[in-house]
Amino acid sequence: MKFPIIGDIASRAVVSIDIHHSIADAIELMLENEHRNVIVEDINRYYILTVLDILRFQNLDIDLHTKLNTLRLCEVPVIYKEQNILDTLEFLNSDLEYICVVNEDKTLFGIVTHTNITSNIDPDILIDHFRLSDFLKLNRRMKWVGKDEKTADLLNDMIANSFDNTVIVEDLKPIGILTTKDIVTLIKNNSDLELSVSHYMSSPVQSINKNASIKEALNFLKTKHYKRVIVVDDSGKLSGVIAQKEFVSLTYSRWALLMKEYQSELSEINTILESKNREYEIKASTDSLTGLYNRYKFSELYISAYQTMVQRHNEMSVILLDIDFFKKVNDTYGHNTGDIVLITISNLLQEHVRNIDVCCRWGGEEFVTLLPTASLQTAASIAEKLRLQIEALKIKEVDRVTASFGVSQVREGESMEAVIGRADKALYLAKHYGRNCVKTELD
Repeated sequence: MKFPIIGDIASRAVVSIDIHHSIADAIELMLENEHRNVIVEDINRYYILTVLDILRFQNLDIDLHTKLNTLRLCEVPVIYKEQNILDTLEFLNSDLEYICVVNEDKTLFGIVTHTNITSNIDPDILIDHFRLSDFLKLNRRMKWVGKDEKTADLLNDMIANSFDNTVIVEDLKPIGILTTKDIVTLIKNNSDLELSVSHYMSSPVQSINKNASIKEALNFLKTKHYKRVIVVDDSGKLSGVIAQKEFVSLTYSRWALLMKEYQSELSEINTILESKNREYEIKASTDSLTGLYNRYKFSELYISAYQTMVQRHNEMSVILLDIDFFKKVNDTYGHNTGDIVLITISNLLQEHVRNIDVCCRWGGEEFVTLLPTASLQTAASIAEKLRLQIEALKIKEVDRVTASFGVSQVREGESMEAVIGRADKALYLAKHYGRNCVKTELD
């Protein structure tokens, strides 16, 4: 099997400008070419100026005649055009979707984007039965707003949180999308940002069902020339947004398996693959925000722990935790502060549970902990200690948070879903009794 050379897949349609020009010069170049960013050249180093950067400069009242060399721009990684596509994989963890491709003398040859990489993945090597619904369980963040959201407010939020696209919904059904390409048009037309986003969104939205396979989604991207897919459920309601970059990560493990069949010819590349495979295995099993296990990995570990419980005739229990009034935290202090709360509580869980316990971010503000060898009474006692620890937390941004707990014991012969379901009922009871308390399935 042959993997393409970077120079063969790089895009030559690059808009670049010398670093000694001004912001205004760069904007003019972007508008002339209808690009949403410009590569800024500084001898053998390359930077990127994006539409979001320009909006940020305007918010800071920076003079548009300011020279680019006086600004803090994001540097773009560089790769030689003779290198192999596999050499781009180390850059894919970056938020940047671009890699500058250079000649031997380090002059600019072109750029490689996630689009280029995705377009060179043969769909036949993908896992045909891996569904988008499974991928969405990894809880990737997305941005969506109602159609009446003021455009100026939305742009400020996109700048603050580095979202490059926003889905516009009505009754939770996607009716439009606003991307950085649309922002270029807003700048070009000097549009009234006090109007609602419905005036400027791209519509209608083409979506794909969550039950589609990764292969079908990749073909959808190639056919439509999109940078992301909007995923909906059977009723047409928004389930998530998946970018091309994330598809590259998904297919990487499959690449690794194929490459092992060609060890005699590609021994040097195998060294790279083995290192990257370990990295992606970790990413596939953990929640990107908190570092706890995700649902997929928790389910895998539950099966192993259950088998041990049956073989050794042990007891085992589950604790389901939900942060009280978490939506109010997000609405009052913002999602960044909400993320701080989630991370803080995740760290507390990892510090105070037993070494044999398994902690997982179940979704949103919910966490689940599996306690091997623990009876219902023992698990309830551990949950109470965790409750007190959370109540005692001092989080600067919000001062104090509390959590409600539901506890259930694993019964031989029942499914994981049944155990979690009983813990969820106990959690509901804890919320009914005023929150910030522990309830078990027997209460």
